[in-house]
Amino acid sequence: MKNEKAGKLVFLTLIVGRKQKDEILTAMFESGAKLISTLYGRGAVSASFLKNLLGLVPEENKAVITCLITEDKVDATMQMLIEKFNFNKPNTGIAFTIPVSKLSV
Repeated sequence: MKNEKAGKLVFLTLIVGRKQKDEILTAMFESGAKLISTLYGRGAVSASFLKNLLGLVPEENKAVITCLITEDKVDATMQMLIEKFNFNKPNTGIAFTIPVSKLSV
């Protein structure tokens, strides 16, 4: 029974702006995510002078959040990211899952 449940885990990866990190970590914890980890990085975005002048440059400083969730919570978690954090709009965040059974040892 335990092995059956372990096969239904997915590895969720989120790439978000650092300004959203704390709020997203709280939401992931509330949604039942386990083994949440955060790494920091920097995006490779370069904007034109005009966009930079107008403040239309996406945030360069990123947070990469990884966690484990059960397969049955993936749809609800992705929907929450779209509704609460606008992941369906450009320059807001990237989220994807990989089944734990597909990760190499």
